[in-house]
Amino acid sequence: MKQLYIILLLISCNLFAQKEITHDVYFDTDEYAVPLTEENRLLLFISSLDSVTVEKVSIYGFTDDRGSNEYNMELSQNRANTIKELFAGYGIDPNLITNVNGKGEILLKVLNEEEVHQIRGLNRKVEIIVTKQIPKKEVVIETVAEHKKKEKTTNDIKTGTIKKGDKIRLDKIYFKTSYSYVTKESKKTLEELAKILVEKDNVYFTIQGHVCCTQNSRDAVDKKTRKRNLSVARAKYIYEYLAKKGVDKKRMKYVGLRRKFPLGGEAKDDRRVEILVTHISDRKLRK
Repeated sequence: MKQLYIILLLISCNLFAQKEITHDVYFDTDEYAVPLTEENRLLLFISSLDSVTVEKVSIYGFTDDRGSNEYNMELSQNRANTIKELFAGYGIDPNLITNVNGKGEILLKVLNEEEVHQIRGLNRKVEIIVTKQIPKKEVVIETVAEHKKKEKTTNDIKTGTIKKGDKIRLDKIYFKTSYSYVTKESKKTLEELAKILVEKDNVYFTIQGHVCCTQNSRDAVDKKTRKRNLSVARAKYIYEYLAKKGVDKKRMKYVGLRRKFPLGGEAKDDRRVEILVTHISDRKLRK
């Protein structure tokens, strides 16, 4: 009962929380490239959205009062476009970005001449408005135990007791938190998997990468590359490893599923890679 009360309290707080989150990115004079310090601030802001279900994102560019109206409109639009590209590069779904508009100059309003330089600096900006989606219903998550009941194992590949559509979870393959490469203790499991797949070369499959600890279907940031594509990077790591060990690339595909399918257990259970069998040929490739 106590746990239920806490859950209801958290949902209630979420419903009455501020619906819009804003962030400003500042630019140098006549520039629309984002300064490094501002890009770092933007990355922190985007990372903070992991706990938010985003409904839409609006991006508005501005300039200071210097320059012609035509020049300022073009510059402000370029600044807005730059931020849109950065959002997409960090894994924000472009379909969520509904407005990308250059608004031109912000009129200079100062109380004394000493403030002119500072105020103009604050006017050279892009304003980002993130509208949060208010949850309407409880999401039912499949438990780890339920998920495992439906899974096949690598031994099923070895014995040939698999069919198209079967999913094999790669047990004992663990990734370092926030990185796309596996831990040392996972290498032996990967070697055994590669041997089985080289032998059973009539099996075609897709490698599916998953991550934990993000909100709903968002991907996580790969600390090595700073890109928000960790699930696909993990799947690609397995793909490239198997290819090096002799598994034909024609039999494999890889895809990142972000956090679309959480298991509802510990974080390590969601930080996983699975193999989806897409085709089983009647004859083997090797002669």
